[in-house]
Amino acid sequence: MRDVVLALLAKEPAHGYQLDTRLRAALGPLGESLNAGQVYVTLGRLEKAGLVSVESAPDRKTYALTPAGQRRVAEWVAEVSWPRPDLTEFHLKLVAAAAARLADPLAVIDAQRRELLRRLGDAQRAALDEPDESVAGLLLEGVVLRLRADLGWLEACERMWTPRGRNT
Repeated sequence: MRDVVLALLAKEPAHGYQLDTRLRAALGPLGESLNAGQVYVTLGRLEKAGLVSVESAPDRKTYALTPAGQRRVAEWVAEVSWPRPDLTEFHLKLVAAAAARLADPLAVIDAQRRELLRRLGDAQRAALDEPDESVAGLLLEGVVLRLRADLGWLEACERMWTPRGRNT
């Protein structure tokens, strides 16, 4: 959540309510399960960490990235998060990267794909090295199937973010 909130601030300073609204809009029906206070708790932690600054007005606070926050957002967008992907976080990374023009979503997808293909090759080689009826072979088969599914999802992401297929 920390990096997602930072990335949402990369486009422009915002109030907590605006960030919560953007987050829910990006997640669609999955956003309904968000705890309403989670954005505000995260903003408080980001302020304490020196990643956001706060400008207080009588009725609300406006949050903006500090230089340290801007560096963290750039690092986060460039990170490859597999093998334990959080699909929601990756989706939000694409949305935030595009909205704030932090990176081309297709480049982010391509970096993830390269990492998945590398891991898939490693898992397939390891599975071939296992003897028949190996318990470890069963686990490796599961890893291969999961990586293939993740690659399929990345293809769907690519279709969405390809200019002719993007819903904007």
